[in-house]
Amino acid sequence: MAKCAFLGLGVMGYPMAGHLVAQGHEVTVYNRTTAKAEAWAKEHGGKWASTPREAAMGADFVMACVGNDDDLRSVVLGDQGALAGMTDGAIFVDHTTVSAAVTRELYAEAKAAGVSFVDAPVSGGQAGAENGVLSIMCGGDQAAYDAAEPIMQVYGRTVKRLGESGAGQLTKMVNQICIAGLVQGLSEGLHFAEKAGLDIREVVDVIQGGAAGSWQMVNRHETMADDHFDHGFAVDWMRKDLGICLNTANENGASLPVTALVDQFYKDVQKLGGGRWDTSSLIKRLRALD
Repeated sequence: MAKCAFLGLGVMGYPMAGHLVAQGHEVTVYNRTTAKAEAWAKEHGGKWASTPREAAMGADFVMACVGNDDDLRSVVLGDQGALAGMTDGAIFVDHTTVSAAVTRELYAEAKAAGVSFVDAPVSGGQAGAENGVLSIMCGGDQAAYDAAEPIMQVYGRTVKRLGESGAGQLTKMVNQICIAGLVQGLSEGLHFAEKAGLDIREVVDVIQGGAAGSWQMVNRHETMADDHFDHGFAVDWMRKDLGICLNTANENGASLPVTALVDQFYKDVQKLGGGRWDTSSLIKRLRALD
């Protein structure tokens, strides 16, 4: 069994770290809000630390799942950052969705410190984290990935290396680009069904097994019909991710017209007070236009 540290105990990190303990790994956690770290340790029987450096000391693997580029830098770098506490040969595994640029920056910082850095953003939402069935997209050195893969499989159903440092983050961008257009299309379809006087549940029962079917349709159509939007990834976080996608597209020349449009639709949802609603709340925007 490995000695692990886990930095960040949000809706994703909290259960992910718990899975590690359940599989017999020794885990020390860090969270910016100490009370949450204490609660996690009480629930799962692991340890908690007051700084990322303290959590990372002696760890074979240090996992992170925080908010954005700046949050990641804050737990990795500096006198109290994880790199200051990691030993030669240890591996940092970043599950945060961030830019490929910060990933490559921290990969270089880690290499200079004698440790490895694997970017490993996840997809599957809170339910996927709680059930240990996340999809994990990885970038980094092959040897570091090979060493970290068995640890990630504790909470991941699909774990795959896509290339060198940054490849995992770029793949997560593809994931978010696909979801954005798909959720808008689903919202428009279900809104059309409502306006046409059809029963959403009956319509989906017929079409979900065909070409229009998707995970979003199967898992979100009922809550969308009921106007309930507290079941998944928040709009605020989706806009953060889409901003990363659009910025990267400006750099590599990719054309993302639908993504840019849907990003603005999510901005409208935020104006409705829906920043913490899940991403299926795009249908709420359409209803507000009636």
